Amino acid sequence: MGRGTDPENEDTYEVVDLTQYARRQQWWGCLFGGNNSGPMAEKYSVATQIALGGVSGWCAGYLFQKVGKIAATAVGGGFLLLQIANHSGYVQVDWKRVEKDVNKAKRHLKKKADRAVPELNSFIDQSTEFVKTNIIVTSGFFGGFLLGLAS
Repeated sequence: MGRGTDPENEDTYEVVDLTQYARRQQWWGCLFGGNNSGPMAEKYSVATQIALGGVSGWCAGYLFQKVGKIAATAVGGGFLLLQIANHSGYVQVDWKRVEKDVNKAKRHLKKKADRAVPELNSFIDQSTEFVKTNIIVTSGFFGGFLLGLAS
């Protein structure tokens, strides 16, 4: 914009346009991809995007499957052991207190969920925009995820 003066205290200042500064710097273009304003995945071929999405999806699906099996085994085994201990007389459960605590937890979660709705909607909107922008990588990831779950 140029130079300007403040008539009250005669201080001089200069307005710097950072967009013009960034265009003049060569390292800036190399670091952030030049004038590309789209997603970074557009720099790669369709086959590369699908392969990258598929491999990362397969890894995520495989880990999800393994962790899910371990978690299901731990939770199921814990319930089984508690039932055996209860049946054998080692554990006495105060069901009235359990019911009271569960209802209290439900009310607490409902209050938290009501406050979290705007944040959740914002997250869903951002996720939807990401999927739309990177549809090729996302479809590769989804396919790989399903294959990872199946293996």
